[in-house]
Amino acid sequence: MKFSVLTLISHSPHPLTGELGTPADRFQEVVETAAEAERLGFDAYAVGERHAGPFLSSSPTVVLGAVAAVTSRIRLLTGVTVVAILDPVRVAEDYATLDQISRGRLDLVIGKGAEAGHFSLFGLDEDRQWDLQAEKYELLRRLWREEGVTWEGEFRPPLKDVTTLPRPYDGPPRVWHGSATSLRSTELAARHGDPLFTANAVQPREAYAKLIRHYRERFEAYGHDPALARVAAGSGGLLIADTTEQAVERYKDLYEARVRQTYRPHLAGKPGYNTPYQTIEDAIDNGPQLIGSPQRIIDKILTYHELYGNDLLSVSADAFGLGRAEQRETLQRFAEEIAPVVRREAPTTLWEPAA
Repeated sequence: MKFSVLTLISHSPHPLTGELGTPADRFQEVVETAAEAERLGFDAYAVGERHAGPFLSSSPTVVLGAVAAVTSRIRLLTGVTVVAILDPVRVAEDYATLDQISRGRLDLVIGKGAEAGHFSLFGLDEDRQWDLQAEKYELLRRLWREEGVTWEGEFRPPLKDVTTLPRPYDGPPRVWHGSATSLRSTELAARHGDPLFTANAVQPREAYAKLIRHYRERFEAYGHDPALARVAAGSGGLLIADTTEQAVERYKDLYEARVRQTYRPHLAGKPGYNTPYQTIEDAIDNGPQLIGSPQRIIDKILTYHELYGNDLLSVSADAFGLGRAEQRETLQRFAEEIAPVVRREAPTTLWEPAA
C-alpha cells in the first residue's frame, strides 16, 4: 500500500483553547509538513479545495506549487479539485503548469466537493452538479490529450482549434475520481477507466464498499482490464498513542470538541457531511478514523483493505487540531511503526516503474 498525507488547510480556533494562528503561519505549516512527509518516506502529499467554511484551501495550485519547490520526490495530489465549479481550460493550464514544475509528479483527484455553498458562490445551479461534473471533466480530458480542440457544450463558451499551454510534463496526469455518497462519481470513473478515490470518512464502511463494488463492476462492463481498477481511500483523521487506552485518555476531549465544532446543522441527515461517530470510543470501534496504538491502527487499515482492496491510503495529521510538534510526532510514528507493516502485508504496484 502507498500512503498520502492530506490537508484541507482548516483554519478554525483550536477546539479546546480557542487559539487561532495567522493564515500565513498556517500556510507555512502546510508546506513544512509536506517536506517532512517526503523526508519520512510518504508517497504523496495532497491539498484539498474548499470555497466555503473555515478553510484556506481555495487555491490548491498555489499551495502545491510551494510544496513542489521544497520537495523532489513525493507525488502531489489534490483532494479534491472541484472541477464542477471550475473552467476546464483554467484547470488544464494550472495543473499542467504544476505538472511541469514538479517534473511529472502530479495526480489530480476530482470531485464535486463536500461543501454545499460553493455552487451558488460561482453562480451555478447545484441541482446540475453532476451534469457540470461530467461535461467539464470530459472537456479536461480532451484538452490534455489533444491539440487543436474544437468543442461545444452547455456550461461554457465553445472552443475552436484550442491547444492549452503548457502541455503536461509526460502525457496526461492520472486523474482519480473522488467518491463520497453517489454512484454517479463511480460511474464516471469506470466509464473512462480512471481510478477511484473513496472519501471513507463520515459514513459506515459498507456505504463506501457499495460504491467500490459498483465501480469495479462498471469498470469491467465498460471493457477495461479489471486489474487496472485502482482504488484509494481516506481515513478520517490520525491520532496515535502507545496504547489505545492512552489514545482515549489523551485525545478524547480534543476529538469530541472537534466533532462539535465541525457539526453543520443545516446539513443534518444528509449523507457525507456530519460524522456519526460522536465519541472517540465509537470512532475507534466503528469509524474509519485511525486512533489508538500502532497495532490497533495496523489492524484497522488491513481490515478496511480486505473490504476495499485499496492501493492507496490517505491520512490526516491535522484533522483534529494537533499542534505542529504533535503533527510531526504523529506522522513520524505512522511512517516508522505502521507503514512498513502495512506495505509488507498489502503490496501494490501503484506508482512503481514498469517492469
